[in-house]
Amino acid sequence: MNDPPLLSITGLHKRFGGLVVTRDVNLDIPRGETHGLIGPNGAGKTTLLSQLQGDLAPNAGTIRLAGRDIVGLSPDKRARMGIARSFQIAALLPEFTVLQNVGIAVQARLGHSFRFWRLATRDPALTGPAREALAEVGLESEAATPAAFLSHGAKRQLEIAIALAMKPALLLLDEPMAGLGKQEAVAMTRLIARLKGAYTILLVEHDMEAVFSLCDRISVLVAGALVATGSPSEIRDDARVRAAYLGH
Repeated sequence: MNDPPLLSITGLHKRFGGLVVTRDVNLDIPRGETHGLIGPNGAGKTTLLSQLQGDLAPNAGTIRLAGRDIVGLSPDKRARMGIARSFQIAALLPEFTVLQNVGIAVQARLGHSFRFWRLATRDPALTGPAREALAEVGLESEAATPAAFLSHGAKRQLEIAIALAMKPALLLLDEPMAGLGKQEAVAMTRLIARLKGAYTILLVEHDMEAVFSLCDRISVLVAGALVATGSPSEIRDDARVRAAYLGH
């Protein structure tokens, strides 16, 4: 008997006035899968992620995480349930060190007060898990570096470390290669490859080479609607996908 999917989206619909940005999306993602979400600019990919994270409420439909309908739950409650997200633009505390940035994420996961956050990030109960997350992304040697001094690629790595510090059941990666140079993009692809299997990942990305090499399955979103879901080879050979997005 197959295990139920970790994430199950049914009939998800979102509109802004007369503009429909999510059209009755249905999608199941099993545990441990790396799932790609691709589509042209304006297709609604980031809007879909925002509904999963809780920043936007759908007009209709359900979102189930491990069988529980999470529509109506706040982003912080969803984070405590295991949804973590990286953004297209890194959101860091530039004056804090790399270790402190991740330590604060650990503090949030544990539900500790932020009143003494500068001191709290010296607590081994916070810095231990923070160092583990930094090691996962290859930034352990930069622990004492202020985030402002990191390269763009290292900032993207740090943002993923912050997400990993939340011990996510579902990791939402929103264009992690945005703005990266060629070598940085290669490094990011290798990082995500190392995370495969250890985490359930929903990856939104415009780098098609990375998507097709990393993902177990890929869904294609066009004008808010899913037009295809399948293996990388199935998506590459789908005439509807080529016509709508990949080109001939």
